[in-house]
Amino acid sequence: MKNGVFRRVLIVLGFLALVLAVSGGVWRYGYFQALDQLARQGAADLTLASDRLKGQLQRYRELAVLVADHPQVHAVLAGRDVTAAEALFLNIADKTAAQNIVLTDDTGHALARARATPGGVQIAPLVSRAVQGALGWGNGQTASGIRVFAYAAPVFGDGARVLGAVVVSADLSSIEWDWVGSNPAVFFTDAADRVFITNRSEIVFWKSPADHAGLVPDTGPALPFNTYRVGRHEIWQMGWGPYLPENALHLAIPLPVIGMKGEALIDVAPARRLATLQAAAVAGLCLAFGALLFLATERRRTLAHANMLLEARVAERTAALRETNSRLRREAEELEEAQTALARAQADLVQAGKLSALGQMSAGLSHELNQPLMALQNYAENATKFLDRDKPDRVTENLARISDMARRMGRIIKNLRAFSKQESEPAVRVDIVEVLSRALELTAPRLRNEEISINFDAPARPVWVSGGEVRLGQVFVNLITNAVDAMAGRALRVLTVKIDGHAVSIRDTGPGIERPERVFDPFYSTKEVGASEGMGLGLSISYGIVQSFGGEIRSGNGPDGAEFVVELVSWSEKGAT
Repeated sequence: MKNGVFRRVLIVLGFLALVLAVSGGVWRYGYFQALDQLARQGAADLTLASDRLKGQLQRYRELAVLVADHPQVHAVLAGRDVTAAEALFLNIADKTAAQNIVLTDDTGHALARARATPGGVQIAPLVSRAVQGALGWGNGQTASGIRVFAYAAPVFGDGARVLGAVVVSADLSSIEWDWVGSNPAVFFTDAADRVFITNRSEIVFWKSPADHAGLVPDTGPALPFNTYRVGRHEIWQMGWGPYLPENALHLAIPLPVIGMKGEALIDVAPARRLATLQAAAVAGLCLAFGALLFLATERRRTLAHANMLLEARVAERTAALRETNSRLRREAEELEEAQTALARAQADLVQAGKLSALGQMSAGLSHELNQPLMALQNYAENATKFLDRDKPDRVTENLARISDMARRMGRIIKNLRAFSKQESEPAVRVDIVEVLSRALELTAPRLRNEEISINFDAPARPVWVSGGEVRLGQVFVNLITNAVDAMAGRALRVLTVKIDGHAVSIRDTGPGIERPERVFDPFYSTKEVGASEGMGLGLSISYGIVQSFGGEIRSGNGPDGAEFVVELVSWSEKGAT
């Protein structure tokens, strides 16, 4: 008896140790997976914050270039009225929120300025670069403590000779104001490894030590800090105040355009909580199964003992045996019901996991907007060039295209949100020739940069199909972009687009598709995990868009590369039905 009890205790303890080990493994795996997801989301957030900063500074760069071409600037360099130029500079600075505007000669001597307050950037290095015909830039601090970033644009005279430079400085605190306190914690360090721009004001001017990771205050003692790695991720342990996480995933990207480095601190507490919940769920299931198994085993042992007694007293215990059998049947039914409930709970958990994955599709927003953003950049750069060339009609044309792209991006965001909620919008009559032509126009700069040849003979007449202009354009942009990515580094780069009836085929000369049956699955991608090219959502979204219009999209491999066919319902057929 005692030996039997001891053996059962050992079995229970061994089972508990096994459950603990399994739960620990699940926690570790879940934590690693959650960190990978946090890293992807954090990288997207850091890239978005960096792009926003560069975009905000870009207007001051353009302002310096525009002011450098103003007639009043040339008048000052020619020795004429300085007062009028300073009034002009002050007016421009007030309207554009520039911290200061300074005009210098080719030796760096200031000739006119918007405000008498000196800037925080040593303008001599900027001017020395500008007099060489290039754009100078740098960061610094004013005597009153204002952090500024400055651009120096050359002033060209006859024969492309540089006469001087226009220095425009921006107040970084006004730029930070829109995103101070937002999540995650983001900061940008300059060439001196100082935190110069951040959405956490408490770490401004903190520096990165030369001998180890982390940050130290510019004054006072160093605060608690430690760092360790979890897989390929770097984790910072900090005691830097209530507005910074105690444990954070550290991410960094270089920003050579402004001479800085963007860094982010992503709180890992959600990843730990998720891993803990997963481990607790697994432990609960294992313990529940173990408890049921233990009860069943004990029940079986008790029944065996009872049967031994019943064999000796069959006659007198017949009634008791029937009662025991009845009780066993009821318990068996209860066990079956418990198993059924457990199966339902497991199915609910699977469905919840699917819905959670679908909710993460919003993290791919930057991927879906990447191409329109590139078009906006190109049109903006073209507008600047046309403005420099005094071609206002072409500037107006490019600005109109920028406005059209902005409206189109808004519609793309709306459609992405509708897709994630499984919503649909009524189909209308759409000219597929026009939609495809706009998609090729949208991706034309990328195609030219990659030196890709295009084979496309557009039909002379419209081809009317049932769909939505914006969302079909999004499908074709996704397919063209994927084809460009597939042909990177290939000797032969040819994109073939063909309209056959109400079907569109897009072929590339890339390596082909390894698993065509999975190419439309959400988050499936042949690209490296965490890469900047995308997150594996584009084709899945395209699949949903085409299906919502009653069409079909297929993938396969041709003799030279991959081929995608989008077959839509013709508008005449839809009207007939």
